[in-house]
Amino acid sequence: MKKLLLCITIALIMTACSSNTVPAEGLRHVVSFKFKPDASEEQVKALIQAFEGLQKDIPQIKAFEWGLNNSPEGFDKGMTHIFQLTFENAKARDEYLPHPAHKDFGDTHGGIIEDLVVVDYIIE
Repeated sequence: MKKLLLCITIALIMTACSSNTVPAEGLRHVVSFKFKPDASEEQVKALIQAFEGLQKDIPQIKAFEWGLNNSPEGFDKGMTHIFQLTFENAKARDEYLPHPAHKDFGDTHGGIIEDLVVVDYIIE
């Protein structure tokens, strides 16, 4: 019985101390890109690095993550790269949108984007 309690306690501590860097509250800003057919792998990598780097210049970004679409449903409309930014609230997101670093990112890397979808939601 003592071993069971010890195991449960250790499991609870490990769960509490796990490094989940994505805040559980706030506003999520989700961006999906479909790249132009002639976009090179190097250009896409540069875009990803620049997007992730915005966190250094824009303090309103509380968390950033990205990944490749792997949905088997076939409703992605060609979107291959998905990015998720977390903000404390809509005000922080609204400050991010016109930020010069965000504008520079779009000016620098927007030429390889064929289409995009942006959705935001308040975390419930």
